[in-house]
Amino acid sequence: MSKLTPAEFLAILERGMPSAHALNLDVRSIEHGSATLVLPVDASHLRPGATLAGPTLFMLADLALYAAVMGAIGPVENAVTTSMTLNFLRRAGAEAPLRAEAKLLKLGRRLAVGDVSLYVGDALVAHATGTYSIP
Repeated sequence: MSKLTPAEFLAILERGMPSAHALNLDVRSIEHGSATLVLPVDASHLRPGATLAGPTLFMLADLALYAAVMGAIGPVENAVTTSMTLNFLRRAGAEAPLRAEAKLLKLGRRLAVGDVSLYVGDALVAHATGTYSIP
């Protein structure tokens, strides 16, 4: 069972990062150690060629892993990313919203390690692995 609801996650996010409100982020689910977030695509997320910009993919991967961590440990706002690697697998077009599916691989007392798959429609466009430090 999740220790955090999607509404609670959004409230925490908007308190800590006021610009988050402009993302119109759809938190589809937060479970114990997993989360699914969807980002509606707009022109601010694109680079030339109607391709989603790398920083947009990285941001959503990071937010999804943050949600998965808090789904497991509760609203610990000071959990922070210590490392993240993003592998681009194919062009991420703007024809559908960007979806991130995160899951924790290991949850320890001080570190959480997880992975995130990023999709446009049904196409897997990127994969991230990350580590969060838990205060």
